[in-house]
Amino acid sequence: MIDVLFLGVGVFALAVGIWRVVRARRTGAGAGLAVSLIALGAAFCFLANRAQLVESEIYPSLGRLLSNLATMVAAYGIGLTVAEISGTRDRGRRTRLVALAVALALLTVMFFGTRGLPRGVGVFDELYRTHPTLVVYVFVYTAYLGFAVLDIGVVAAVTIRASGGALRAGLAVLLLASAFAVAYLAGKVVATIRALQSDHPVQALCRGPFSTLPCALDVGFPAVSVLLIVVGLTIPAIPGLAAARRDAKTLRLLRPLREHLTRRFPDIVRIDPGGSSRRERLLTAMSETNDGLILAGVTPGLPARAAARLVRDLPDEPGETEPPAAAAEPFAADVARLRAIARAYRKLDNATADEVSPQAG
Repeated sequence: MIDVLFLGVGVFALAVGIWRVVRARRTGAGAGLAVSLIALGAAFCFLANRAQLVESEIYPSLGRLLSNLATMVAAYGIGLTVAEISGTRDRGRRTRLVALAVALALLTVMFFGTRGLPRGVGVFDELYRTHPTLVVYVFVYTAYLGFAVLDIGVVAAVTIRASGGALRAGLAVLLLASAFAVAYLAGKVVATIRALQSDHPVQALCRGPFSTLPCALDVGFPAVSVLLIVVGLTIPAIPGLAAARRDAKTLRLLRPLREHLTRRFPDIVRIDPGGSSRRERLLTAMSETNDGLILAGVTPGLPARAAARLVRDLPDEPGETEPPAAAAEPFAADVARLRAIARAYRKLDNATADEVSPQAG
């Protein structure tokens, strides 16, 4: 059950992270978030018991180290992403980076400086009293994650007041995720102290992620925290996805009208075909279509069906036409007008094709 939870959360975070990588390459933004999600996914996959058994064949308890390093990288990336969302990216950026570098180096040195690490699942409870390097290891890991989680929580709490809509909902989920993470870290500190005080510490077996309070703190809470982090960072992107879908639909709808106008008036074609984003390509297509409609004599107040008929009835040969002056329109109104004309033009174009088809036979 625990392996299913860890691998399920890990694969989910990896999938969302890969999707964010593709989106970041297209839009040029959100690379930090993509790295964070991939690191989180890798951490949970490394930490699954079955994965640790395989990793331990390479080096004892290697899966524990890999998962801890990945978790810290993810925490750094999430903190940076939340700071970007809140507009405070450069504030404390050097401190975050230095803290991450020091923590990663200390963790690696303490791990490989420890002799007699167990094979299989990396559980160190019985080794804390005899291996001081592992005590340093666990406290460095806990301290860094505590620093990162508090940083995320503070930035989210400050920003949530001035935000709204999807961003506010996402920040609220991140605050909840921070609470689960703090509970996990507190439980880890308490468990380590108890192990140091006990002559023969015994690691309690967890039959499920929430079977007991220690199991919930050590297994269930981190998984819930990661799920909430993934959800919280994804929610603000939903409005952008909806806008991108509308832009794609508008581009498809404009294509026949725009192609007809660019054939009739070649000079309206932009030298720059448009930027890398869909919104930039839409703006270019709208600008070319608007210029073509002006050259065709379509005025802003002309009904969509009449405008489409006027465009369809244009002579095939390009001609010289002085464009009349046109009033500027807001973007949303311009999109609605062009979509209406494009829709009417497509209907007329399809009707004409249907009339010609029987004659050809």
